[in-house]
Order: sequence, then structure tokens, then C-alpha cells
Amino acid sequence: MIVNYNAGLLLTDCVDAALEQTQQVIVVDNASSDSSLSELTREFPSEHCLQIIRLDKNVGFAAGCNIGLKAATASFILFLNPDCILAPGAVDRLLQVIKQDNYIGMVGGRLLNSDGSEQGGSRRAIPTPWRSLVRALGLYRLAKYWPRLFFDFHLHQQPLPEKPIEIEAISGALMLVRRQAIEEVGAWDEDYFLHCEDLDWCMRFRQRGWKIIFVPDVQILHHKGACSQARPIFVAWHKHRGMMRFYQKFFHDQYPAILMWLVFIGVWMRFAAVVTFHTISYLGSLAGLRRG
Repeated sequence: MIVNYNAGLLLTDCVDAALEQTQQVIVVDNASSDSSLSELTREFPSEHCLQIIRLDKNVGFAAGCNIGLKAATASFILFLNPDCILAPGAVDRLLQVIKQDNYIGMVGGRLLNSDGSEQGGSRRAIPTPWRSLVRALGLYRLAKYWPRLFFDFHLHQQPLPEKPIEIEAISGALMLVRRQAIEEVGAWDEDYFLHCEDLDWCMRFRQRGWKIIFVPDVQILHHKGACSQARPIFVAWHKHRGMMRFYQKFFHDQYPAILMWLVFIGVWMRFAAVVTFHTISYLGSLAGLRRG
């Protein structure tokens, strides 16, 4: 199941790889304004395993996933970003792992950059308020002395495990999920428009006792940010808004108010820095065009 928004030719490549490994591919399009759907239908004019759901407005990633979920019929549902390319045999391997234990709710693989390096979202620890503060202040450098206190939730910097392991969270860019678990946990939280909805789902799965497994030998090329680079400030706003919702939803009553306020201030300071960076970059590019 793929939620598309202006993914261009990447959508066709994504669907092409997915069709070879799945029985049904559902594309939910969030009112794209580019040629991604026309290119897709041109490439697959009569593919009976491909279903396209065209929305008249951008409802966000979580809501798009839920629309596709209602149309899906399988016992295991693959959620896949349109800028991801599955390696051969990836889905079979994920199915093999998830079927090994009836308490495994979702599995994910290793997301790779174009240079073959692992991306940060493949295997994650939940960024609790304390962990986020540790990361923001650079205190994770002390983890070699006090690993439990100054734990770094960026697990991709740790050695790659030799076999599938249970972790706290995987990326929404690639999730194979058990339908039975979804029926118990509930669908995606549509109050997130973009970003952090996958962390929310992972939290809720674990709260209900479902295991989340990272499968290191499943590789997926992820052209990260390909669908959002045209509107960086729009994306940044929803990303930081999602962070706020995530922290308030799960940690508001678990941490001292002063720590929560520090985290909230840090979130919006980070957003301000991102906006400043993109504004300066945009003005710089305009100045360059005028000089040219």
C-alpha cells in the first residue's frame, strides 16, 4: 500500500518492484499535481493487481494509509513509501520473519541511501523527552561512560545485527504489518498530517504487547525526501507539529513539567532554525538568478 504525493517517476519504479512481490498494490494519491499518476497509468494501463485511489485533496500520510487500509484484503499489509525500491525477495523475507511468531505485529528492513549507507530511520529507539534532550545537548557523547543514562536513539550508528532483532520502532517508509494487530491496536492516528505517525503506531503496538522486528538482511533503496523537497517549510511545520503531538500524547504525564517545557522550546527553536535556513537558501538562489 503506497500513499503518493508528487513522487514523479519514482512512483512507477516503486510500483514496478512491488508488483513483482505482492498480490495487490494499492496507490492512494493525495491530489498530486505532477505527472506521477499519468506516468504510472501509462506504464501499467491494464494491470489488474494495481488499484489507484485518487483523492481530491491532500489528507496527509496517516489518513491516506487508513484509506488504503480499508481497500486492502490481505492478512499482512505492506506500507511502502513511493520513493522506496524493494530489493528482490524483500517481501518474502519479511513475511518469513513475521510468521515465525504470532506476537510479531510489524517488521521492517534496512533503508539505504543511494551510496549504500544505512539511513537513520530503519531501526530506532523511541525518542523520549529525555533522549531528545540528550541528543540536542550532545550528551550522547557520554554514552560510552554511562550508556543507560545517555543512550543515543540513533541505532543505525551501532553495529548491524546479524539476525532479526526486536526494537522499539521502525520507519513508516517500510512496514509489513499483521492485520490482526491492526484490528487490536487501531488504525493510524490521523491527527498527524506528516511525520511521527509511525512512531505513534509503534508506541501503540508495543503498549498492546505486539513485537516490532528489524530485519537487517532486507534492503530497500529509499530516496528520502523526494516527495517533499519542493515544500521544505511546509514539511518542516508538520514534522515539528507532529513531534509536539507525539510528546504530549505519550509523555505529558510521565515527565516533570520543566523537562517537557525544555523539549517543547527545543522543538520550536529547531523549527525556527530550519525556516531560517531554507529562507536564506531561497533568497540566495533568487539573488543568484538575478545576477545571472
